[in-house]
Amino acid sequence: MPAENSVGIVRTKYFTFARDEPMLLDSGESLGPITLAYESYGELNEGRSNAILILHALSGDAHAAGYHSLEDRKPGWWDDTIGPGKAFDTDRYFVVCSNVVGGCAGSTGPSSIDPRTGKPYALNFPVVTIHDMVNAQRRLMDRLGIPRWLAVAGGSMGGMQALQWAVSYPELVRSAIVLASTAISSPQTIAFNEVGRQAIYADPNWNHGDYYGGAPPKAGLAVARMIGHITYLSDRSMRQKFGRRLQTRERYGYDFNTDFAVESYLRYKGNRFTERFDANSYLYITKALDYFDLSNGHRGLAEAFRGVKARFLVASFTSDWLYPPAESRKLVSALTANGLDVTYCDIESSWGHDAFLLEVETMTSLIGDFLRRMERIVGGGNAAS
Repeated sequence: MPAENSVGIVRTKYFTFARDEPMLLDSGESLGPITLAYESYGELNEGRSNAILILHALSGDAHAAGYHSLEDRKPGWWDDTIGPGKAFDTDRYFVVCSNVVGGCAGSTGPSSIDPRTGKPYALNFPVVTIHDMVNAQRRLMDRLGIPRWLAVAGGSMGGMQALQWAVSYPELVRSAIVLASTAISSPQTIAFNEVGRQAIYADPNWNHGDYYGGAPPKAGLAVARMIGHITYLSDRSMRQKFGRRLQTRERYGYDFNTDFAVESYLRYKGNRFTERFDANSYLYITKALDYFDLSNGHRGLAEAFRGVKARFLVASFTSDWLYPPAESRKLVSALTANGLDVTYCDIESSWGHDAFLLEVETMTSLIGDFLRRMERIVGGGNAAS
């Protein structure tokens, strides 16, 4: 049974748009119709001023909190922070989370049916960007009748979307919560993403993306996930959790079976990932990450934030080597150069990049205080216009 501070049993809803007029993408191509899977928790207040948009990371989806049934063993991916009395307190806020365009958990992506052919898009699906994902969420905002977000919030790729929201729609965002993220994908990030994609390409079942109806490239996707998962951890967390502990043996086997606990863990994570994720979606979403660069088209990052009106909470984690604290400090410098209101915290943690999901007590205090401050500003009529 769900705990007392859970949002309880929830259902995923679907919104379809761009039926008659396709949405223009950054690539110059168009896409339509588009379906977004989303969930909502809490109630929209009378003034429609308490809405918060939660933005997921690469492997996330719309199911951010609660359970889909009483038989569910695991709740939504950010359940520790969304619910009554939690960081995103559903007794106070109306919380929305949608699966991104290009995903594989109910939103339109490469595994969806192309209306022109009656078959899955596969690699005929157009390349999408973080900007495209946000533009689609903007349509959902209209559908829900929300005039302005009290906050847009996310970690990792979710933080990128939060930044894009603040830049693309300054009048619609009161505040942005950016956790373990960056304004520009680094060459290191692009390199890791490319290795993961190459693992998928090398799987004999990939068939240039045309594997629907047959055996999917699970082996390649599992390796891609293993590579990615290493970047989410830290050396310290792996030492603490696994050390050099053997998995099922008392001594080294001197063969190529699984000796170490960390090997077993990565294989488990990789294989479980293939049960819920589409390999082509992995390709498209990592490409969207690679293309993300808010300074593109500007003389620098600070210029990109000219015109932004949101207040910001930015948090980094000391052991995060995927998006290290230096990336957040560059972001904060660019924001403050525009005179924006920014709260920045570099949090001591051994959990690596995943700390934004795991440092629950710290996140609850930090986010909760920031949102209550935003409520006071909105209530006092002093919010940035």
